[in-house]
Amino acid sequence: MRLLALLAVAVLLTVVQARAQVYEPYDGYDEDRGYGYDDPYSPYPPPPYYDPSPRYQEPLYDRRAPSTRSARGNIVIATREHTLIYTTASGEQFVYPIAVGREGKQWYGTTRVVSKRLYPEWRPTPSMRQKNPRLPAVVKPGPNNPLGTRAIYLADGLLRIHGTNDPSSIGTNASSGCFRMYLEDVEELYDMVQPGTRVIVQR
Repeated sequence: MRLLALLAVAVLLTVVQARAQVYEPYDGYDEDRGYGYDDPYSPYPPPPYYDPSPRYQEPLYDRRAPSTRSARGNIVIATREHTLIYTTASGEQFVYPIAVGREGKQWYGTTRVVSKRLYPEWRPTPSMRQKNPRLPAVVKPGPNNPLGTRAIYLADGLLRIHGTNDPSSIGTNASSGCFRMYLEDVEELYDMVQPGTRVIVQR
């Protein structure tokens, strides 16, 4: 009987010790899952959760007629509608669902496309890496890159239209000022727009 009791205690201690070595996954930095990021115009916005395997969600394609008119050759971003409208020089319109900046991180006004980058790298800011030392200095192109496969730089390079590794964020206020698109959408837009294209960001 004493041998059985000792055996039970040994098994219990083994289970308790095994449980004590299990670490819960890191689930964010603060209540709103921010990165302590205070500059909406930084060239390096944070990823939504920096999840190497973001959950899959069916694309939120919304090709409704835009509620705003755009001059030919312009991009219009309707922030409240989470919509980007590009009107070609011939008058054809392309309407895309997007993610926009969180409250307090939104920018409105008129700017232009200054450059484009194919398969951009993402470089976390020093403050992001201080909060999360697991972030690498550089995220090379690939499925983990928060900028996706294309980046269109605006406002002298301080704002961007880019892809995302978190398609579930499209249609929401999720970024730190930049505009996220589905990968297939940003690739299509990237091929059409050129530096100098006027971009109007509306409320």
